[in-house]
Amino acid sequence: MPMSGPIDPPPRPYAPRRAGRSRFEPIRGMRYHLTTWGDEGLASPARPPLVLVHGWMDVGASYQFLVDALDALEGPVRWILAADWRGFGQTQAQAADSYWFPDYLADLDALLRRLVPDGPIDLLGHSMGGNVAMLYAGVRPERVRRLVNLEGFGLPRSQPEQAPQRLAQWLDQLQTPARLRPYASLEDVAQRLITSDPRLAPERARWLASHWARREDDGHYALRADPAHKHVNPVLYRVDEVLACWRRIRAPLLWVEGELTDTERWWGTRYSRAEFHERLNAVSSVQRERLAGAGHMLHHDQPEALAALLQRFLA
Repeated sequence: MPMSGPIDPPPRPYAPRRAGRSRFEPIRGMRYHLTTWGDEGLASPARPPLVLVHGWMDVGASYQFLVDALDALEGPVRWILAADWRGFGQTQAQAADSYWFPDYLADLDALLRRLVPDGPIDLLGHSMGGNVAMLYAGVRPERVRRLVNLEGFGLPRSQPEQAPQRLAQWLDQLQTPARLRPYASLEDVAQRLITSDPRLAPERARWLASHWARREDDGHYALRADPAHKHVNPVLYRVDEVLACWRRIRAPLLWVEGELTDTERWWGTRYSRAEFHERLNAVSSVQRERLAGAGHMLHHDQPEALAALLQRFLA
């Protein structure tokens, strides 16, 4: 029989450089989960708390690789907080069957009033979290010193005529409870992450899988996300209202997009990068960056390059 070749050893598990600490806070009748790095004693006017908010179907721990890259550049000098949005990660799901953007704003506002009651913060959001961060910085401009948006593109412009069909779609979806696919193992969850983002290193995918999913009583793994997040939003995206909030942003904005992000995959020709960049003109101070070798999950694909941008901008 022919001899088989050597078997490659499995990749070493990812070891965080600056380990986060898990904590829970009572926020708006829920038990809100946060991952924190450092504590209040590190905060100062020159280096305020850095608050990280994640995107759709993600978790706060997803920022671990970016936190580690930032730590490699400047050491553990910042107090960093990353929340799990309601119905994601270890934050409990609400007693409802739909999710609304105003609730994310209210959750963030309540978290900050509880944890950082005085002074401004530095606020960074990815994707859905980037959209929330932009709105918050316009609604509460005095609370944000520096603002970072990682690919929070917003959505195509809606028209009032879309409302009847959208509401009917939402009502129809409520008739059948949404479900998320179960996974046989954490390895399967890690592979799912790599399938969605081929640039995600296997050791990072395996580490992230343990935060992205939990083991159920039957032995399968379920994503830490309320399936109701899959329901369409019955409220149309009103661009003029969004831009009215953006015009009130006082903080300098760092916008970062991935060189490899394909927006046509999401919206076809209905909404282009050029249209988004035109919308960005509503913000008075914008630094625009395109990150080489990165797609939508910038903080996974190129955390070191992103950390270098972030360090310079926050300074």
